[in-house]
Amino acid sequence: MVLEKGAPIPQFPAFFLPPSKGQNFMRGFKAPSFTDRLNTAAKAQQERLAKAKALAPQNDPEFAKRQEARRLQAEEREARLAQRKAEKLARETAEAEAREAARIAAEEAARVAEEARKIEEAERVEREALERRAIADREVALEAERKAARDARYAARKARQK
Repeated sequence: MVLEKGAPIPQFPAFFLPPSKGQNFMRGFKAPSFTDRLNTAAKAQQERLAKAKALAPQNDPEFAKRQEARRLQAEEREARLAQRKAEKLARETAEAEAREAARIAAEEAARVAEEARKIEEAERVEREALERRAIADREVALEAERKAARDARYAARKARQK
């Protein structure tokens, strides 16, 4: 508070004024006893308990509606989780079946390829055997021709000598 020049000084009540000598400020003060403190603490606790009971959700008329809404949300969440789990299981089962079918198809393709390779190998072996037999037959025929030519020369020589 700022006083302007020439303004009167306000008067303060007596309790604001400093004590004069010999006055006792603590004259009316009585220290609370232990029982007073216990009673005060008990009363404060009772007030807190009453306030907490007043604020308890069970006393709120909207509480039951909120609880029911939470319960329905939880049930819906559980249903969604169960549905997702079932979908995941179905998807994994389908994937496993597809992998198994692919494995079986690959095994069948490998078996067919192995059979084809064996057949081709057998045909190759048979062709080679036929070629060797044909070569051997030609050799035999060639040898027979040579022998016939040699015998003919021998017979011609014998015929000339007679």
